[in-house]
Amino acid sequence: MKPSIVIVSPALADANNGNWQTARRWQGMLQAQAAVRIVREWPDALAATGAVTDSAMLALHARRSAASIAAWAQARSVSSNAPGLAVVLTGTDLYRDIHTDAASQRSLELAQHLVLLQECAPAGLPAHLRSKALVIFQSTSARHILVKSPKQFRALMVGHLRAEKSPQTLFAAAHLLSAELGIWIDHIGAPLDAALGAQAQATALACPQYRWLGAQAHEATRKRIQRAHVLVHCSAMEGGAHVLMEAVRCGTPVLCSRIDGNVGMLGADYAGYFAWNDAAQLAHLLQRCAKRADPLYAQLQAQCRLRAPLFAPASEQAALQKLQRALHATPGSNPI
Repeated sequence: MKPSIVIVSPALADANNGNWQTARRWQGMLQAQAAVRIVREWPDALAATGAVTDSAMLALHARRSAASIAAWAQARSVSSNAPGLAVVLTGTDLYRDIHTDAASQRSLELAQHLVLLQECAPAGLPAHLRSKALVIFQSTSARHILVKSPKQFRALMVGHLRAEKSPQTLFAAAHLLSAELGIWIDHIGAPLDAALGAQAQATALACPQYRWLGAQAHEATRKRIQRAHVLVHCSAMEGGAHVLMEAVRCGTPVLCSRIDGNVGMLGADYAGYFAWNDAAQLAHLLQRCAKRADPLYAQLQAQCRLRAPLFAPASEQAALQKLQRALHATPGSNPI
């Protein structure tokens, strides 16, 4: 009989965000060697009634899954041979919550393994927990590299409108770019923050080169990434943005904020960084990329090609299967 594993994801299919994409992909990658199911909270009705017996847990988000993590640790505390618990840290976990939130801190202590999604992340953990760290780069399938339009230079930002994604940087950059430059900006994301949604609407009215497209389906979004000349990513914090690897894997270079979550994905020497919240620097990079005589765009393309193998599905699957074996081999010495 296959071992079983439950993935706790605070977001399910209806949210269509990074947590859900990760949970669904990991379920597919692990199902050959384990019975895998996804829940929003544990124990759910199936676990509570004994209809299923989960034998290991992968919990996405130390803070938002904290109640499930605590319940799992409590339930397993009676068995010295209980399987392991892995907690996957997001950007808000790593760069905010674990420093201020007691429930998040407790999640890290209870876990046998801490999964991090980019190579700068282990340094963000308290020193005594770094031995638990395991970096697993997320992955996506490669797509054909399309010939970009020679008539218009198209930039695309993908991210729901909320403070962590810093969309105001893009709004300000749009105001700095005149329509005559031929730089067109599309912006995909639901208005999770109503005030930021209002700013997006105001920017679209004031800047004809900026379009806010609202929420889009995942496949439609990937096609837009594929067609764009550059992906813009303005975040204040990230655990390892899914959209960055999607851009890299389809040959679309990235312009992004110089934060650990982005540097850990693209490398310290990547040439497409701007200082967080620096709209003028972003606007300058967009203008350079739009100029055919400037070598920057070709440099970014070459750097992204070198990083692309890190985000291949086979690499992620091998790392996940290694983690699954470790989870089922780890005694459950949870410090309740």
